[in-house]
Amino acid sequence: MKIRAAVALEGKRTEVREFELPPLPPEGGLLKIETAGVCGADWPYFLNYPKAKGPLILGHENVGFVAQVGKAAAERWGIKEGDRVALEEYLPCGHCEYCRSAEFRLCDATDTLLGNGVRYGSTPISVAPSLWGGYSEYQYLHPNAVFHKVPAHVPAEQAALALPLGNGVEWAVLQGGAGLGTTVVIQGPGQQGLACVIAAKEAGAACIIASGLTRDAHRLALAKELGAHHTVDVEQQDLLGMVKQITGDRMADLVIDCASGGPYTVVSAIQLARKGGRVILGGQKRQRIPDFDSDLLIKKFLTLKGMRGHSYQSVEMALQIIASGRYPLTKMCTHRFGLAEVGEALRTVGGEGRPDAIHCSVDPWR
Repeated sequence: MKIRAAVALEGKRTEVREFELPPLPPEGGLLKIETAGVCGADWPYFLNYPKAKGPLILGHENVGFVAQVGKAAAERWGIKEGDRVALEEYLPCGHCEYCRSAEFRLCDATDTLLGNGVRYGSTPISVAPSLWGGYSEYQYLHPNAVFHKVPAHVPAEQAALALPLGNGVEWAVLQGGAGLGTTVVIQGPGQQGLACVIAAKEAGAACIIASGLTRDAHRLALAKELGAHHTVDVEQQDLLGMVKQITGDRMADLVIDCASGGPYTVVSAIQLARKGGRVILGGQKRQRIPDFDSDLLIKKFLTLKGMRGHSYQSVEMALQIIASGRYPLTKMCTHRFGLAEVGEALRTVGGEGRPDAIHCSVDPWR
């Protein structure tokens, strides 16, 4: 059997290639991809990883059907052939202190940025059996894969929101502490920011404020449909002044920075938080913060956390939210592409392709 996959190459290029069906060990398996979400992180991966690591199959927000499963794997995973599942990107070792404490996302075995770990969607094809990404007809199921069962009634494109919405639950609720009566400011209305809006709404936040740029008007409008009470165009309005006005000078209990631009939103996040408040940093800047006054953290008695993905619990909670049908998630699913269009899908997420994108997906059978 030949398996078709879109391989990311240097120079912002992709190429559809054929791979042989790999031999499957008793503790492994094979997933038939139904759809793969295009994460915002796939764009910088696309720009940097093919040169640094070699050609690779991107895509880690993957949903599909178990096509083959070894006997040992079936017993370990608690799944069978035909089951519909969502995969996490992490492939943890299973025995380190992080794995044993349910923080497997911190396991060194999953670290493809700072170490030699293996992870779905960011491992080169030179690492056997090559099929590590979701922009493919089939994906290899590693013995340490982390599964979540997906209800049959959930549309595939919405099921692919499990990981970004899991991030929203993790950042806003499990780590950020959003709950009944809280005021939450969310900077950046992309897929992660909108996921945080949904999670804060589910948690019972009394006031949710989403901010973005003028070009984000359609995203800010959707933020209101998803539960935001106020939106702020930071190019037309003073964000600090608006939050002061909305909260009666009290400011925010929780500020979540999901913006993917420069580091200035980190400074504004700290300014927007009340004394004793919490700041969650989710959007990577890849730049140093100029004129950063760390004393402000002390003066305001702030808790500041950098986020790294989701937990098993947050993804399970996200799938429950998706399955409930309480939110118009179809409006987040803006574009769908085939394997031959993966380059266009990545450019769209990177702001160089089709307009008005929020969450894109790849259907390898299209």
